[in-house]
Amino acid sequence: MFRKEYLIALQTIMYKEMRRFLRIWVQTLLPSIITTILYFLIFGTLIGSRIGKMKGYDYIEFIVPGLILMAVISNSYSNVVSSFYSSKFQRNIEAMLVAPMPGWIILLGYLSGGVLRGLIVGVLVTIVALFFTDLHIAHPFMMIVVFLLTGILFSSAGFINAVYAKSFDDISIVPTFVLTPLIYLGGVFYSIETLPPFWQNVSLLNPVLYMIDVFRYSVLGESDIPLQYGFLVIALLVISLLAISLRLLKLGVGIRD
Repeated sequence: MFRKEYLIALQTIMYKEMRRFLRIWVQTLLPSIITTILYFLIFGTLIGSRIGKMKGYDYIEFIVPGLILMAVISNSYSNVVSSFYSSKFQRNIEAMLVAPMPGWIILLGYLSGGVLRGLIVGVLVTIVALFFTDLHIAHPFMMIVVFLLTGILFSSAGFINAVYAKSFDDISIVPTFVLTPLIYLGGVFYSIETLPPFWQNVSLLNPVLYMIDVFRYSVLGESDIPLQYGFLVIALLVISLLAISLRLLKLGVGIRD
């Protein structure tokens, strides 16, 4: 049962999370915009003119969906992992655990902050893209759905990382050695159809590929993988990571240790 007290608690955590990243917007929002502009200038304008067409689209137009979703992924993840670990480090998460509210309220509050930051950055990057190419969104509703699912997925992944992290160094290991390679090898800058058959099959093991491919379809109307497979992978990952996050929070892993 969703009681009024739960709603107040959820609103409080969400407000704290939103205020946190908006207060330091120069560190949380601006870097993604600058990075995207550099990608467009280097890969889109300079290198893209030499590559030519990719699946019938100008190269700069082809990479737009991947760059947008890349910003959503990195910001959703980093917001939750840094915020929740900071709460652990400052010991104020213990006050939430002893408060009369269920763990899913705490989780939902933190994930909301990550999703919101990811959406804001995604919209800002989309606006930046309009200065470099004519962007016509093929399926707006699907685009919003993938935005939200991706934000939830990587916010949950960031939460799990923060639960197990024992130092500030630990929250940078996964983004550096796992997340970044998966993103760059997930078809942001190329179509997997350009790869040899062996590497196409290897690429199918990368979950980020399915997200970027579905999102590219929502923007351009073009995909490398059947949509049902893409949404199935995303849905399974979202459900799995949410279940794991709730379980870890219930057991107090990394908090009561």
